[in-house]
Amino acid sequence: MSDLNQDEVFMRRAIALARQAWGRTHPNPLVGAVIVENGEIVAEGFHAQDGGPHAERVALAALGRAPKAGAALYVTLEPCSTHGRTGACCDAIRAAGVQRVVIGATDPNPAHAGRGFAVLREAGVEVVTGVLAAECTDLNLIFNHGMTGGGAMLAAKVAVTLDGKIACRTGESKWITGEAARADVHAWRRYFPGIAAGAMTILKDNPRLTARTADGETWCPLRFVFDGLLRTVSDAHGHLPHVYTDEFRERTVVVTTSHGGMGYVRKLRDLGVQVWVMETPTQRVNFADFRRRCGEEKVAGVYFEGGSQLISELVRARQLDYLFAYRAPVLFADDKAKTMFTGLRPEKVEQAVRLTDVRHGIFGDDTLMRGRVAYPEKLLLDETVFSLR
Repeated sequence: MSDLNQDEVFMRRAIALARQAWGRTHPNPLVGAVIVENGEIVAEGFHAQDGGPHAERVALAALGRAPKAGAALYVTLEPCSTHGRTGACCDAIRAAGVQRVVIGATDPNPAHAGRGFAVLREAGVEVVTGVLAAECTDLNLIFNHGMTGGGAMLAAKVAVTLDGKIACRTGESKWITGEAARADVHAWRRYFPGIAAGAMTILKDNPRLTARTADGETWCPLRFVFDGLLRTVSDAHGHLPHVYTDEFRERTVVVTTSHGGMGYVRKLRDLGVQVWVMETPTQRVNFADFRRRCGEEKVAGVYFEGGSQLISELVRARQLDYLFAYRAPVLFADDKAKTMFTGLRPEKVEQAVRLTDVRHGIFGDDTLMRGRVAYPEKLLLDETVFSLR
């Protein structure tokens, strides 16, 4: 086996270790590490939670002795070179006597990127970079976004037919995609610290907005309900949605405006539901203000699951950062069926919104395309289809 292939084998193991903390490290990154001696893994580690020891230190502690001559450390992210709560990992690597370090992704923080490489090389350590860099970088969509100045990451999920429809003309939509794709959605729900839906989705589908984890447990992220007029309370007719009444209701946050009525705000707070009243001259929440509030509350990322109007408004406002688009082998061919995105009117292909850093997945018969949202220099809006949430 060539050195490159061997490096990739051990890096894949480090990636698998990092994933064991999926969704549990925010605002820190997912990181995995393995120590290899004579072609065999002798110790492993991963960063388990914010404030806990970094993966490199966990692996060195698991080894419990000085590494043998020629030992190599494989780590998915550039070791930190600055002293935080747990000390610089570059210092720990040098002190342990590791002679070779193989790294996947570069630190996304522009102030630190590449510094760890230089520190280790100056200490005489052989440093190999960029091994499975794309896969290692992809572990930390939210962390990378925050480290490059993007603030809280706002992502959205859509599930559509071959012709881009999300429901029949009757409104029927269960289920366009199959079980494998829906299981992947739950995995991403577990990854993001917050999940969001609009008022009409809450009223129509009454979702729980929780994640079923691989081990069968139920995880509840912060559940954001965008409801500028508090229709989920005023139009509930005595049957409040699950997100206001279940055992996780204290993790529900209603994002509204002063136009919704303070009486309904008090009713929600009496139920134990959190309410963010955003100052705005209209009946719609300003997404830039929401992003800033998420930063203040240390919510690193939010996964929007609908409805189509809410997500379309995110695009119109140039505030959607990342898109997960599932597509099923289903064709409606009905111009009255519900379309996922509305509100733009590009006149040329180059005026369209695009995805970059695209990754693909196959889940049963369904496919996933996901990537960062890239906006044209000028976004042409169609005001005729815009309405209030």
